[in-house]
Amino acid sequence: MINQERLWNRLMELGAIGKRDSGGITRLSFSEEERKAKELVTTYMIEAGLKVYEDTVGNLVGRKEGNNPNAPVVLVGSHVDSVYNGGNFDGPLGVLSGIEILQTMNEQGITTEHPIEVIAFTDEEGARFSFGMIGSRGIAGTLKLEDLQNKDQQGNTIAQAMTDAGYDPLLIEQSVRSNESVKAYVELHIEQGKVLENSNLSVGIVTGIAGPLWLKFIIEGKAGHAGTTPMNDRNDALVAASQIIQLIEKESSKTGSTVGTVGQLQLFPGGINIIPGKVEFTLDLRDVNEEIRDQVENRILEGSQILCEQRGVGLQIEVLQRIKPSLCSNEIQDIAKLACEKTGVGTLFLPSGAGHDCMQLTSLCPIGMLFIRSKDGISHNPAEWSSKEDCTDGANVLYHTVLQLSNNE
Repeated sequence: MINQERLWNRLMELGAIGKRDSGGITRLSFSEEERKAKELVTTYMIEAGLKVYEDTVGNLVGRKEGNNPNAPVVLVGSHVDSVYNGGNFDGPLGVLSGIEILQTMNEQGITTEHPIEVIAFTDEEGARFSFGMIGSRGIAGTLKLEDLQNKDQQGNTIAQAMTDAGYDPLLIEQSVRSNESVKAYVELHIEQGKVLENSNLSVGIVTGIAGPLWLKFIIEGKAGHAGTTPMNDRNDALVAASQIIQLIEKESSKTGSTVGTVGQLQLFPGGINIIPGKVEFTLDLRDVNEEIRDQVENRILEGSQILCEQRGVGLQIEVLQRIKPSLCSNEIQDIAKLACEKTGVGTLFLPSGAGHDCMQLTSLCPIGMLFIRSKDGISHNPAEWSSKEDCTDGANVLYHTVLQLSNNE
């Protein structure tokens, strides 16, 4: 149904913005690269015949009107920001496929009962401020002014970055949507895993999304001379941190469904001949079952406290974000299954270990997700890749899913 070459060419064109010598892409929120990406996506939305605007948190929206403009809107989309040195498909596939399906409907003269909007959400990844899903939080009404005080590595707050980019942080409440105004949200995304590849299938239907818990560990020891301080007289913060990291791996591995990742680590003062006096590191802990995740968290926190007491170092733990796991709508899953059958692709139901903007929208409307196959399961990496054919399969399933949703009562 959709124009395969047009979708693919737009993916490649957008992928040139923020591209590094390594081949990876870096487009952080409220950066010049993100602005250029949004400007290009705006041209695609206009070409598709959509009404385009930005809301007060920077979400870029393209609207296709329905027969009943007052009917609740069906939302579709994803994001165009990236992690550091990331891939070309994580996020942009959902945005550009959303534009493509609406352009295809317009070209075929199809008008739905409900309006449809495609959204490029602001800062899904959280790479710059260690606080993600800013745009979807804004729409859901869960973004607070105090959240905008999170800082990047240069000490800039989200609020300051918004101001520098031309947004007013005091107006974020104007981006909030009401439950009555939104019918559903559907997102097409790469799987970022190997389930579909191992099953030799191009498209999957997501049943639910694991809830990410982000913690920051701060360990205070005592810096000292590396040559003159005996091993039995040290309060080495890094050694304590290494033991906690091993504990994280051990406890996360017990359940069979939990994953724990230490992705950032800093030690101070950082001299080659100085015992580390302070260490900070982050923990990303996820599970589709919130109770299991919280049990693992408690075991990690209890064990960490014991290890630090044994080492004679202090321990502080900050909660950066705590997001509940989210279940996808059974109705949308059923509609997506019919769409798979209509387009001739196999049907597979699977959970998502990665977080997505739709997690923030569960209190606003029913949510649904579609995955397409990721080569070797690689993501957040320059080697991230999905084939042209798989992107087309996913977009076609998205087309039929959204078409059905936007015509149902």
